[in-house]
Amino acid sequence: MALLLAALLGVLLPLPNWGRTAPVFTRLPEQTLILDPGHGGEDGGAVSVSGQPESGINLAIAKDADALLGFFGARVLLTRSEDVSIHDSGAGTLREKKVSDLHNRVSLINAAENATLLSIHQNASPDVRWHGAHVFYGDEVLSRPLAQTIQESIRDHLDPDNDREPQRAASSIYLMNHISCRAVLVECGFLSNPGEEKRLLDPVYQKKLAMILTAAYLTQGDTQEGESLI
Repeated sequence: MALLLAALLGVLLPLPNWGRTAPVFTRLPEQTLILDPGHGGEDGGAVSVSGQPESGINLAIAKDADALLGFFGARVLLTRSEDVSIHDSGAGTLREKKVSDLHNRVSLINAAENATLLSIHQNASPDVRWHGAHVFYGDEVLSRPLAQTIQESIRDHLDPDNDREPQRAASSIYLMNHISCRAVLVECGFLSNPGEEKRLLDPVYQKKLAMILTAAYLTQGDTQEGESLI
């Protein structure tokens, strides 16, 4: 994990246009990573202190991770690739669109074989002092090792003062409790904290987060109970 992440951080900017036609080598060919940028469209999610919705930040990180994973030949599926909601056309109100969007994401994820979900979000709180990324997981056996790797990597490489531990996703998080595959949800930080908002809006910081997600998946992707490949 450390060696792979160091290599990725060494080529931080710019991200080359690697594409998908000729990856350098193929990792996890029988598995699918589903990158889920939370929210989208009318549902912008949490809003930063300067008025930026989380949906665009989530999408930027997911696209960066997708580009990196393409270099390794990993099979990746994005739940959305634009700032849109994926609700059914019959949904009218914002609530109906949100519900339909979540149901469609669940269907898309459950239809993928040998899948891992990485759902990308941003946090917010009325108390501007709160800061730091926090990782949540689905199934204890399947999902916690990957969540632990991501949480520790964020602390080691981006936020040394972050002493949070990964937690089981609450029953109120619909997406995480209606899918059957390995699943991790990453709250990348608090948009309500002015200092953290500045980092989260920085494309370089977004790419660093994407690199951590990429390295964590590649080193945990085809192992059992957290045994690392590197």
